[in-house]
Amino acid sequence: MKKINIIVPCYNEQDCILPFYTTVSNVVEEIRDYEFSYLFVNDGSKDKTLKIIKELSESHNEVHYISFSRNFGKESAMYAGLEYADGDFVVLMDVDLQDDPKILPQMVEAMEEGYDCCATRRMDRKGEPVIRSCFAKCFYKLMNHFTEVEIVDGARDYRMMTRQMVDAILSVNERVRFSKGIFAWVGFDYKWLEYINIERQNGQTKWSFWSLLQYALSGIIAFSTAPLKWMMGLGGGISLVSLMFLLYKILKTAIIGVDVPGYASLVVLICFFGGIHLFAIGLVGLYLGNVYSESKQRPVYILKETDIKDK
Repeated sequence: MKKINIIVPCYNEQDCILPFYTTVSNVVEEIRDYEFSYLFVNDGSKDKTLKIIKELSESHNEVHYISFSRNFGKESAMYAGLEYADGDFVVLMDVDLQDDPKILPQMVEAMEEGYDCCATRRMDRKGEPVIRSCFAKCFYKLMNHFTEVEIVDGARDYRMMTRQMVDAILSVNERVRFSKGIFAWVGFDYKWLEYINIERQNGQTKWSFWSLLQYALSGIIAFSTAPLKWMMGLGGGISLVSLMFLLYKILKTAIIGVDVPGYASLVVLICFFGGIHLFAIGLVGLYLGNVYSESKQRPVYILKETDIKDK
């Protein structure tokens, strides 16, 4: 009997744990010839999340947990879950039930067909703010146009993977992680399942607009040097225009004579070029910041406690 691990990152999700377990258990009970287990990753929650997980683990042998010393973020939680998973197949799911458990049987069928990964994507963004949806679409277009990886628009972390693919993901030992890009970068054979967006059942989302924007920016920085090339091209273009303008002023002065310069245009040009310089320095700083973070070789997460004894 093959084993399937379901990895569930949790951060302040005390209202979601039990509904999630009940709902998913009802689905997996109908899947024959597979042994399912749950690995809840407590990402430094401040509420009763860990307490509820522990109680669930004590009463159900298939439920396990790991708990961080503080909040390290969802990316670290997923990485830790993949490290501790020992199943033939591994599933990543959100605890808020936005990842439809009814798709699990279809995922199993896809793995039996020989796929390395069965992933999900949302067909729409119902219930999501318009501005966030617009930025999300722009992000996917930018990522797919300027990077070497292809990220499907609406792709979720919700997916089932083979042991081989999980090992490949773990071999990418970056500290600043962008899992959607890593999933695409390692390759393997995919099958995509589409489903209508489901709104969160309990609790509140931990992702604000600005945190999502920072997450998207980190993804672009992690998988593309295109912004640096854009700035180099912009600098070259501005230099060319400036040279042409200089030649124009020289010829005009030689033919007509010295004219009175405009102070307003001078101030505008100084502010414009100053802004571009600061933007370019900040952009380079983001890349250097990633190099700095990687060079320190800090762990992706720090484990505080777990009920798994063989790790």
